[in-house]
Amino acid sequence: MELDVIYRSVAALDVHQAKLTVCVLFETNTGEVVSQIREFGGFKRDRREMATWVSSFNPELVVMESTGIYWKSPYSALEKHDLKLAVVNAYHVKQVPGRKTDIADAQWLAILARSGLLRGGFVPPQHFREYRLISRQLQKLTGLASGEKCRLHKLLTDGGLRLSVVVSDLYGKSAKAMIQGILDGETPEQLLAHANPRLKASPDELRDALEGDLSESHRFVIRELMAHIDELEARILRFRQMLLAHLSSYQVILQNLQTIPGIDELSAAMLFVEIGDDMSAFGSPAKLASWAGVCPGQNESAGKRKSAKTRKGNPYLRRILCEAANAVSRTRCSLQDKFKGLMIRRGRKRAIFAIAHKLLKTVFLLIQRGDYYRDANTDYEALSVQRNAPRWIKKLVQYGYISA
Repeated sequence: MELDVIYRSVAALDVHQAKLTVCVLFETNTGEVVSQIREFGGFKRDRREMATWVSSFNPELVVMESTGIYWKSPYSALEKHDLKLAVVNAYHVKQVPGRKTDIADAQWLAILARSGLLRGGFVPPQHFREYRLISRQLQKLTGLASGEKCRLHKLLTDGGLRLSVVVSDLYGKSAKAMIQGILDGETPEQLLAHANPRLKASPDELRDALEGDLSESHRFVIRELMAHIDELEARILRFRQMLLAHLSSYQVILQNLQTIPGIDELSAAMLFVEIGDDMSAFGSPAKLASWAGVCPGQNESAGKRKSAKTRKGNPYLRRILCEAANAVSRTRCSLQDKFKGLMIRRGRKRAIFAIAHKLLKTVFLLIQRGDYYRDANTDYEALSVQRNAPRWIKKLVQYGYISA
């Protein structure tokens, strides 16, 4: 297959855990194309040597496949030499015809790069890549804590306690205090004293729910589970504080994102570190949704659209958006109307996914324009005044700013 030449000098990396294979293709002054292939190890000194060797050729483009997480360290080493870098999708590379079995991976990547047939994916700046580490670990810890709370619920049920029937949050302040009281051997009257007066359940219902047959094994495992949950929640708090502290210089953007229904401070921060502040890297809201994997799959033939799976995209971003979409389905806004209409025709899961798609496109526009969200149906400012005006007036009268 004849390929048109776009770049005179390119470099390509075949990245493995313990080995880097690098191919440099460059054109001499006489028009001859020279190929040089060299292997390096996977340690820091090897990556530094590799970056120095590649930069000595002054390539116009350096490409590598996004192989797991192994591409990140070589990318950082090359980034220090101010080279033009591109991380390409291995699936896209496989779709290009003409591959010969006797051509090494790095050499084939270099040939495709020299002809301009590879398109680099989105790689955020170094500081956003570091913030991602905190944000993604925070999501993992939150999932672990939720799993441990589910195990606690299962264990209490196994021991005959039906506390989850009368309280909404099994690890809320009242429920946690009552569980700890059971472990400490408190009387029913002492246990009921821990209940918040705002609980809807009556004292008799609470007393019945707290009666069970916990063995010593039950008590031991429950204590360990509660200690682990407390530890996880302390870690989650530290990660949250660290993430928000790093993003203190982006407060205006985060506050604008929080005006979107379903998105709170933490959700806004985790969304922001995944996509960054430069929307020109994506080009349009539709391209951002495609990159994130929250848009419908494309499968059209002979003018007929067929069912297609969505692409994998960014799983961390998808999780945040779907959580926000679930929250939106319970708020008063135009997005809730869209959700209700879609749920009737397409079902809850597809409706949630469609709202997640809509939310991401809205996020794109707010970051690009530096603006805040305005709902088409609901005036949130008027709602806030309606909800808080009596309390505000009462305080103004109390402190003498206005007369009664």
